[in-house]
Amino acid sequence: QVQLVESGGGLVQAGGSLRLSCTASRSIFGIAIMGWYRQAPGKQRDLVATITTDGTTNYADSVKGRFTISRDNGRNTVYLQMYSLKPEDTAVYYCHVVSVLNQYWGQGTQVTVSS
Repeated sequence: QVQLVESGGGLVQAGGSLRLSCTASRSIFGIAIMGWYRQAPGKQRDLVATITTDGTTNYADSVKGRFTISRDNGRNTVYLQMYSLKPEDTAVYYCHVVSVLNQYWGQGTQVTVSS
């Protein structure tokens, strides 16, 4: 049973923009925090941004001022708008959802930024 569906990754030139989307299944009860992590080849998975139900956001220092996270609670969807992309943003981006009962990961979407 697919719980999180991601979309929006791709190839973009440095300085470009992309928007990622992640929709959580209606079967997930009590979603609290939604967010994005990323993992570059040979590196650990790192936090990119999170957002709580009331809209409180948290960003990694490396993306502050360039990325914006938002969510639509009615649609169980979280977005990551990425501006001024850099080659070092290249990674697989994973959606992450924390509910009152469990946590869930998306399958990952590749973002590649060419120089």
